[in-house]
Amino acid sequence: MEFSALFQISASGMALEKLRVETTAANIANMHVSAPSVDKVYRPLRVVAQEARPAFAAQFNAMLSNQEGKAGAGGVTGASVVPLETIPRLAYDPGHPHADDKGYVAYPGVNHQDEMLQLVTALRAYEANVTAMNAARTMAARALDIGGQ
Repeated sequence: MEFSALFQISASGMALEKLRVETTAANIANMHVSAPSVDKVYRPLRVVAQEARPAFAAQFNAMLSNQEGKAGAGGVTGASVVPLETIPRLAYDPGHPHADDKGYVAYPGVNHQDEMLQLVTALRAYEANVTAMNAARTMAARALDIGGQ
């Protein structure tokens, strides 16, 4: 596999994890934002991504022609942010401007513990991608040193 493919894989992983951190931060930031009705309440978001794989034919042809790694890099593709189907949290506060006729205020159904778990997981995955990119950079530098002797 070419070194540029290794860099591309790590870069796509870092971009995905950055999107996950931003999405989780948006969920936490909107956790206590009330809405005038249950229909208009903020919906928590999640990032959905797919693994980027070259087609089987491209991999097979690259293998036959001794050009392994030319079939395309892996990584992440198609990352999208989708709203979760959660039940809004209702709090009794009859004096609140968004209270309904029964005195309940609608808040997003954001679970703080789940969001913190998402945040820590995304940060650790980002760090792992940085470590992989640094290892690839070190290997590329060493290969150039060996070739120059």
